[in-house]
Amino acid sequence: MAPPQKPDQEIASEFTSYYLQRATKEFAEDLDKVRAADDFKNDALPILVSALQQGTALFSPEEQKRIITATTRPGSKP
Repeated sequence: MAPPQKPDQEIASEFTSYYLQRATKEFAEDLDKVRAADDFKNDALPILVSALQQGTALFSPEEQKRIITATTRPGSKP
């Protein structure tokens, strides 16, 4: 019997979290440079997060579901 399917909103939320984790890991050095810049202020952080989140729009709901399903399987590497 197949496991119950998650609602689309839950998939989208999990994908956004997964995407941000991967993006911040991949761009860690660059993000550190941005945060260390003299003209970077803490109120710019939400803008930076929003900009990173916009990358999720590149993935269709079907792709998001496929990625989340693959990363939540036992033995998978996220």
